[in-house]
Amino acid sequence: MWEFLQDPIFQITVRSLQISGTATLLSVLWSFPLGTVIGMKTFPGKQLVKDVFNALLGMPTIALGLILYLLFSRSGALGFLHLFPSPQAIVLGQAILVTPILVSLTTNAVESVDPSIRDLAKTLGASDLEVSITVLRESTGGVALAIIASFNRAIAELGVALAVGANLRGNTQVLTTVIAMEINRGNIEYSIQLMVILLTIVFAITILTNLLRRRIE
Repeated sequence: MWEFLQDPIFQITVRSLQISGTATLLSVLWSFPLGTVIGMKTFPGKQLVKDVFNALLGMPTIALGLILYLLFSRSGALGFLHLFPSPQAIVLGQAILVTPILVSLTTNAVESVDPSIRDLAKTLGASDLEVSITVLRESTGGVALAIIASFNRAIAELGVALAVGANLRGNTQVLTTVIAMEINRGNIEYSIQLMVILLTIVFAITILTNLLRRRIE
């Protein structure tokens, strides 16, 4: 058992899950409120805000990674935080990366809820916060999709992890960075093993979430 826990593949896999899971949950903290407000409220420039988040869905991860590197490196504006290289820097980078996904999908899910449900909640004396919670409950399927899509994007990205994590063995190595490194070394068999693990995680979580959604709905 101890030998299994010490296995490099096991440790890299667990680290990948921890980093991407934490990044997704962190992004949820600001993305859900923002997506809910955009979806429920009417304000000047609303369509422009939605278009901006939709455009950011295709942000290249290496571009974001470079921006964060310039900020977190010793000579960067945030160098005093000493986050480069570290797992925390990867978490923050991935959280930023998946924010457009969470905001856009949450907005769409909220807008798809029947307006009469919001009106009924207000008629019953619900506060704005309670109305928002009610709407999110009604859009459970869309919200679950947003979380899973964000996690899958986070765990499968490479640019941010390489740029601010530096692929340090036993510290910042994750599945994607090790796969890239082993391909460069010509160690294709090991790369395939890690790729299978990565794809298994993505497919398994997606399937389990879809089954849970069907039960809830």
